[in-house]
Amino acid sequence: MFFIYQIFILIIIFFSPLIILIRLLKNKEHKKRFIEKFCYFTKKRNKGNLVWFHAASVGELMSIIPLIYEVEKNKKVNNILVTTSTLSSAKIFNNYKFKKVVHQFFPIDFFYFTSKFIRYWKPNMAIFIDSEIWPCIFKDLKKNSIPLLLMNARITSKSFSRWNFFNKFSRNIFYNIESAFPQNSDTEKYLKRLKVKKINKIGNLKFCETKNQKTINLEKTFLKSIKKRIIFCASSTHPKEENEIAQTHLALKKKYKSLLTIIVPRHTDRVKEIYDQLVSLNLKTIIRTSNKKILNDTDIYLVNTYGETKKFFNISKIVFMGGSIINHGGQNPIEPARFGLNILHGPNVQNFRDIYHLFKKLKIAHKFINTKQLINISDKLLKRKKNKKLNLTKMGNLILKKSVIEINKVLNNELKKT
Repeated sequence: MFFIYQIFILIIIFFSPLIILIRLLKNKEHKKRFIEKFCYFTKKRNKGNLVWFHAASVGELMSIIPLIYEVEKNKKVNNILVTTSTLSSAKIFNNYKFKKVVHQFFPIDFFYFTSKFIRYWKPNMAIFIDSEIWPCIFKDLKKNSIPLLLMNARITSKSFSRWNFFNKFSRNIFYNIESAFPQNSDTEKYLKRLKVKKINKIGNLKFCETKNQKTINLEKTFLKSIKKRIIFCASSTHPKEENEIAQTHLALKKKYKSLLTIIVPRHTDRVKEIYDQLVSLNLKTIIRTSNKKILNDTDIYLVNTYGETKKFFNISKIVFMGGSIINHGGQNPIEPARFGLNILHGPNVQNFRDIYHLFKKLKIAHKFINTKQLINISDKLLKRKKNKKLNLTKMGNLILKKSVIEINKVLNNELKKT
């Protein structure tokens, strides 16, 4: 099965020039640094011990920023390598100032590239985040006796079914994980069935918060232009969801004349498509980078920048979390909860089931099934004078502390061998 997997990857590599070209034209690849995926490294490996973190994209990277800062404090750690797979995550990485950290794009999971990658970076340990399971790199890490941790592990019922279908193959892959730290109960159950050796549920890293981040305040001119507006934020929206938000805005605007809806799509390359859709509904829409002034009759403010979502949460009354109307599984609702926002979501939130269950108990998460319910619930929430603020800091700090202890434990054991 592993051989078939490598043949499949080889076919992708064969077509990669065309794939890369298409992605470059769509602005989904870095024009110079895409070569890192083929192990043409653009950064040097400095001397000393190196801890490697791999996170797929923006959400996963954001969840480990506090953890990276903590590991950076460890005097035994000389270098930290962070790899991601997307252009958006590389842009987000540039928002943070680290002393020991370099960023590279994750290599293609083919034996030639993974072997070259490990030989060059020589990590003392590897920490993969969320649902990042890569057969070839896992095999090479094991071959080189490099401990592998799967932190904030997340396996959905759908992905478990796929792994379980290739029973022997999947167990050979998951066998390479030294320790796994599931973010929810479902993942813990699936990891056990996949025969992972050590499983320790210490909580979801997304509850952790970093203090070393850029301001959450928007420009003074922007704040002045929305001073008398009621803000409804739709965050991490996916295709079809913007239409639901647009219909909701049209209905609510009849009652709330000062309503301004801010849409932050999950993928900014869709902004032109979304803009055309909104304009066709006669909604007066402004794209953030156009730098046009928000007028009294502006309906929608469409965000096409990265790393600014918190700024919009900070000024919002309520928020809709995307990926929940369509069958995507939902997006992380923790950040808006920090800002004391009531969270609206569709029926599909299985990716964050435990968190939404907690937030429902705390009466800050509100589920809707159709557009009519979304309008009615939004109306009730907009009438409220105050939102309920949650103190998630204590929970986040405890999870962060436990995570650092586990990393240091494995690292210390590894360094004793050298």
